[in-house]
Amino acid sequence: MPTYVEIMAQIEALQKQAEAIREAEITSVIAEIRQKIRDYELTAADLGFGAIGPAKEERIKQPTTRASVKPKYRDPVSGKTWPCRGMMPKWMKAALEAGHTREEFLIPET
Repeated sequence: MPTYVEIMAQIEALQKQAEAIREAEITSVIAEIRQKIRDYELTAADLGFGAIGPAKEERIKQPTTRASVKPKYRDPVSGKTWPCRGMMPKWMKAALEAGHTREEFLIPET
C-alpha cells in the first residue's frame, strides 16, 4: 500500500500533467473558435462582448421596454414606495421585524 507521501507526489505529478494537457487543448480550442468567428463573420457584439453593432441592430425588431408597475406600499416616514416586485426594501423589512403588518403600508386604490 502506498504511503501518504507517495500519494501526494503522485497527485502533484498528475496535476502538472493535467495542466500541460489543458494548455495544449486551450491552444487548439482558441484556434477553432477563431476559425468559426472568421467563417461566420461574427463580431464581439454578436458574442455579447461589446456594444451592439450594425449587424446586430438589423436583427433586433423592436426594443423591449418594461411597463411601469404601480406602487403597492408606501413608507409613511420616507415616502418611498414598493410595487411588491423584486426584493423587499429595507424599510419594509425593518417595519415587519418591528411588528408592523404589510397592510399598514398599503396605498389606497384610486
